[in-house]
Amino acid sequence: MPQDKSLQDLFIETLKDIYFAEKQIYRSLPKMAKAAQAQDLREAFRHHQEQTEGQIERLEQVFELIGKPARGKQCLAILGIIEEAKEIMEEFGDSQALDAGLLATAQAVEHYEISRYGTLKAWAKRMGLKDVVPLLEENLKEEKETDVLLTELAGTIVNAEAA
Repeated sequence: MPQDKSLQDLFIETLKDIYFAEKQIYRSLPKMAKAAQAQDLREAFRHHQEQTEGQIERLEQVFELIGKPARGKQCLAILGIIEEAKEIMEEFGDSQALDAGLLATAQAVEHYEISRYGTLKAWAKRMGLKDVVPLLEENLKEEKETDVLLTELAGTIVNAEAA
């Protein structure tokens, strides 16, 4: 096991992971919006795609601030969740349960992003990256807001229709 790895190395690897994840999410949201049956859910996916664009830009600023090129590293976790969403769209395409399934996978994405941004923010604070912390905080705040919105949609519209 390498002993020369630091928290900074871990920070950079995790930053690459979430950068890759955000780009994959950005590409998958239009498909999810198109598949969604409830108008509110379609709008939530479209809104989140706009937010994701800003989050990618903030991550690129973080890379710039730490003097590293903005490059992603394949994130198997996000690829798995996106694959799950594709399967739900195929298997439940015209059923009333489709939106509930899409919502569930979207929330899995949000929870992953929230955990990544929370961790990166804590590490950035620990390493004294004062300029980086607000950028990560903004992304974290948006992910939490999206999670709240999805939870509200699940409780009102989608799960009621699926039942």
